[in-house]
Amino acid sequence: MHILEDIRAYQKNDPAARSAVEIFLLYNGLHATIYYRIAHWLHLHRCCFLARWLSQVAKFFTGIEIHPGATIGRRLVIDHGTGIVIGETAEIGDDCLLYQNVTLGGTGKDVGKRHPTLGNNVMVGSGAKVLGPFRVGDNARIAANSVVLREVPANATVVGVPGRVVKISGEKLDHIHTPDPVMLEIEQLREKVRVLEEKLENLT
Repeated sequence: MHILEDIRAYQKNDPAARSAVEIFLLYNGLHATIYYRIAHWLHLHRCCFLARWLSQVAKFFTGIEIHPGATIGRRLVIDHGTGIVIGETAEIGDDCLLYQNVTLGGTGKDVGKRHPTLGNNVMVGSGAKVLGPFRVGDNARIAANSVVLREVPANATVVGVPGRVVKISGEKLDHIHTPDPVMLEIEQLREKVRVLEEKLENLT
């Protein structure tokens, strides 16, 4: 059953999880996923109003809004979860991890497929916004508060506004030591200025 897989995934990813019973009764991320699976079934069977109503009930009780038209794989973990929004045409692969205030949304200019597709084993940090109909590759890591507006390759780590790939590897994202791409560019410019100043001094 999906719910047992989901509970095991929470136990694996959340060091604060003490028991399966606690996860089942108290974790709003799991509750939102359960509501979603029922609403998604209704959506697929063309009970769209009832599906949307159920998604709004779930939003009221959990603080998490998942459109019933979204496609979500197995073992999704929503850690804390409050403020998460997942759009209608979003797709999420297996074994993904989302933190609070994540948005998988659109830009307002696309039609049809408007929301992102996350591959398998993707982690999206707190407050990150992934906007548009592109793919985030398997094992990608998106740092907290990043704004991602274009495709992300597999195994990449994305940081910043707008989001930029700072490394490609399958390692766990270290939020403390993740490089700031803007600061890196500033340091490069400083070094170029220093070299130019030395050349000017040598000419005089």
